[in-house]
Amino acid sequence: METCESCPEDQWSSLTRDKCIKRPLHFLSFEEVLGISLVVIATIFFGTASSVLWVFIKYRNTPLVKANNQNLSYALLLSLMTCFLLSFIFIGRPEELTCLMRQTTFVFVFAVAISSVLGKTLTVLVVFNATKPGRKLRKCVGSRISTGLVILCSLGELIICVTWLIFAPPFVELDTKTIPGTIIVQCNEGSIIAFYVAVSYIGVLAVFCFIVAFISRKLPDTFNEAQHITFSMLVFCSVWMSFIPTYLSTKGKYMVAVEIFAMLASNGALLCFIFFPKCYIILLRPDRNTKRDIKVKVFQIHG
Repeated sequence: METCESCPEDQWSSLTRDKCIKRPLHFLSFEEVLGISLVVIATIFFGTASSVLWVFIKYRNTPLVKANNQNLSYALLLSLMTCFLLSFIFIGRPEELTCLMRQTTFVFVFAVAISSVLGKTLTVLVVFNATKPGRKLRKCVGSRISTGLVILCSLGELIICVTWLIFAPPFVELDTKTIPGTIIVQCNEGSIIAFYVAVSYIGVLAVFCFIVAFISRKLPDTFNEAQHITFSMLVFCSVWMSFIPTYLSTKGKYMVAVEIFAMLASNGALLCFIFFPKCYIILLRPDRNTKRDIKVKVFQIHG
């Protein structure tokens, strides 16, 4: 033709160049195999975490559960369950509300989970390194201080997320350039700086938690969580270190799938390595779940 007309932004020229056709939308949906697989995995992890929480509540008066700081165990399990459920808002066509919730909710809940692990790890370190525990020490390792640590660390992430949502909230973006002939429906983070600050905050908590757990790993291991936490945090950090280059090198729905996989893998590691050994003793070796087997006493304060 001597004269040509440009197609609208949401359309693409046909192969014969004689008409405009709708561009297909590209996003991770619940109908495709990849989306279904991630949903199934997330559901299995959520069900497993719920079962572990039920076990801990049912056997809450046993020595093993009491010795491992009940409040932080509950907080960690609830945050892990929430993280598994968050996978569902990453799947499906992005909307304004889901874009606002995706990353901010994800980083905040992750901060709560890592803060809970950090609180458990610091409790182990302080208790087992104290040769003459006095009243002040017992208060430091009590439930109030542990809960306060979780709240304080989580509050830092909450401030970052609220600032992010106020000044540069995420929004739905239609990308027509990356894949020719296709519209990628995705969430623009609004501020990439805010996103990396929020993720870096979690990274700092995770690294600090790993260091403290690594220091505590050789302490007496009767009901000592340090060894399990060390390995779980090693897997956690390895997953997210591998996630960053993979995430930056993928586009469209595969970028979302990589993030969901990293969420499930890292949270699954925390669930398996921290709680499965305890469930093994509670359910299969009740003869070891007695006060007689607690060689190192954990001081607890109720209130």
